[in-house]
Amino acid sequence: MLFAKPLAELIAELERLPGLGPKSAQRIAYHLIRTSSPEALRLADAIRRAKERLRFCSQCQNISEAEVCEICSDPRRDPSMICIVAEPRDIAAVERVNEFRGLYHVLHGLLSPMDGVGPEQLRVRELIPRLKDEVSEVILATNPTVEGDATALYLAKLLKPIGVKVTRLAHGMPVGGELDYADSATLLSALEYRREM
Repeated sequence: MLFAKPLAELIAELERLPGLGPKSAQRIAYHLIRTSSPEALRLADAIRRAKERLRFCSQCQNISEAEVCEICSDPRRDPSMICIVAEPRDIAAVERVNEFRGLYHVLHGLLSPMDGVGPEQLRVRELIPRLKDEVSEVILATNPTVEGDATALYLAKLLKPIGVKVTRLAHGMPVGGELDYADSATLLSALEYRREM
């Protein structure tokens, strides 16, 4: 046996985390074994508390400690705009810009037929009842990937008949970027989503 059984079990559990391969899982496992017991137990307690206390917001599906998250319960937010994102971490990215004052809806994934992820596995069903008379625009903020584009296209086709304005984040050249360093897909997207000056 290469590892003691408890260490092998720890490595195996860490490998199941997204973005962690065997080497990273081993590195983290060894780090945890070397840390003091109180430090390792603080991590275990933080994981346990998060699992016990956190849930999905009943409105937007963001991670929340309360039934309704802080964003949805904030009366200063504009209920006429809903920004649809793939994951809860995407909300933090949009909020960093400090420009969007509407509400959100988290899909918890993107369409990926190759991985067995269809519309039924996403939080689309929870979105439709939210599109009342007061919602005038839905912003599709999915990544410019094959899965993100497919999800945005699916949602646009689903939402347009409801009569709500559906927009998508623009893609293209980054601010400060140089044309000769841009890849063809980025340049194509920048040309496609160009705007009048």
